[in-house]
Amino acid sequence: MSPSSILVIIFLYLALLYIVAHITGKNADNATFFIGRRKSPWYLVAFGMIGASISGITFISVPGWVGSSQFSYMQMVMGYLAGYAVIVYVLMPLYYRLNLTSIYTYLEHRFGPKAYLSGATFFLISRTVGSAFRLFISANVLYYIIFQHLGISYFATVVGIVALIYLYTFKGGIRTVVYTDAIQTLLLLLSLVSCVVVLSQKLHFNVPDLITTIKNSEYSRIFFFDDWHDKRFFLKQFLSGAFIAIVMTGLDQDLMQKNLSCKNIKEAQKNMIWYSIALVPVNFLFLSLGALLYIFSAKTNFPVPASADDLFPAIAMQPFMPSYFIIIFILGLVSVTYSSADSALTALTTSFTLDILKAQRKGDAVLARTRKIVHIGMAVVLILLILLFKIINNQSVISALFTAAGYTYGPLLGLFAFGLLTRYQVNDKWVPWVSGTAPVLCLALNYLFPNFFGFEMLIINGGITFLGLWLIRRTK
Repeated sequence: MSPSSILVIIFLYLALLYIVAHITGKNADNATFFIGRRKSPWYLVAFGMIGASISGITFISVPGWVGSSQFSYMQMVMGYLAGYAVIVYVLMPLYYRLNLTSIYTYLEHRFGPKAYLSGATFFLISRTVGSAFRLFISANVLYYIIFQHLGISYFATVVGIVALIYLYTFKGGIRTVVYTDAIQTLLLLLSLVSCVVVLSQKLHFNVPDLITTIKNSEYSRIFFFDDWHDKRFFLKQFLSGAFIAIVMTGLDQDLMQKNLSCKNIKEAQKNMIWYSIALVPVNFLFLSLGALLYIFSAKTNFPVPASADDLFPAIAMQPFMPSYFIIIFILGLVSVTYSSADSALTALTTSFTLDILKAQRKGDAVLARTRKIVHIGMAVVLILLILLFKIINNQSVISALFTAAGYTYGPLLGLFAFGLLTRYQVNDKWVPWVSGTAPVLCLALNYLFPNFFGFEMLIINGGITFLGLWLIRRTK
């Protein structure tokens, strides 16, 4: 299938998103943009969050991980369930009780303005760099398989991708995102299932053959209990999964903003419960696809790329794959790119407008004007970061930047944990110093012991922040 034909299909798909954006953006105001006037159907939020939580990195990389990590990722998924339980029964009731729009407002209620500013700043750093990195991965794939063949530059590709996200979110905000994410999740799952079906057909597997082959393969091991030094050790991955879920969902404005758009706490909790249940089979299917890709490569002598991330797109775009599947794969990749980025752009706009600029204190007219300017500004920042990653053109450096941004979630964990688990106040002016020191110490630990720590570094990071807050607590 020619790149121009694929481009036409993508534009038709985007036209559908803009029709939805036009409908959901009617009579939109600040309350619509930020929390959808708390009228979002819980089942649409739950379904759409699947696509929002599965970025282009997950879509491309998780199948490739199977070659080195087998199915050990499922240990983290089990931990996610424990983390989601904390979100459902501890964090969400707190957010609804305080009637929050930005979840970091809690830190101001609990500790003071410096803690509030610290929490919001750490989120903005983490989500901005993280979102740019995810868009960078997806933009690279789309550029190399479509746009470069049409003579479209990388710069135009990136600007076009981000500009299109801006155009369908700038008016309706979170209300639009709830509906578009549901459409994008549907296409993502369709792409995932289609790939498994097509590869099975190529290998002449029926369903029992498929299950038996994956089960008996070298890739299907889930549990690792034998070596606690191993990053795949069960307890490390389970606890990491639990805390990653708490921090990167429960303490992340991006995903929680959708939950806060539900009608009430009961519907929001129902949404999170069903979302967490759905993520288990979805992630298992991603890993099964990864095993199937490696099995397909071995049986057909298809060369495995040097980078495991390239395996899925390399096989998906081969001429021997049916044309309809190539279309579905491209739409799945576009969907997962837009699903994770549209909500991130909305959340970044919300946090910077409310938490940093505090425009809500200046009236609705100023708030609306500020929100629109910030929305444009955040889109420009994402474009510049993606282009910076391209200029660096060093995967290890870019991954290091992404990892460093991830360290800023640790202070959020420590701040919220100290607020929820103790009754102490703190010396607010020292909070930025404490929360800034924790990630630096963790980076130093990781440098000194490079092969020891895995995702559990998040817990250590939060623990250092918690200890620092204990040291600056007020005794009265």
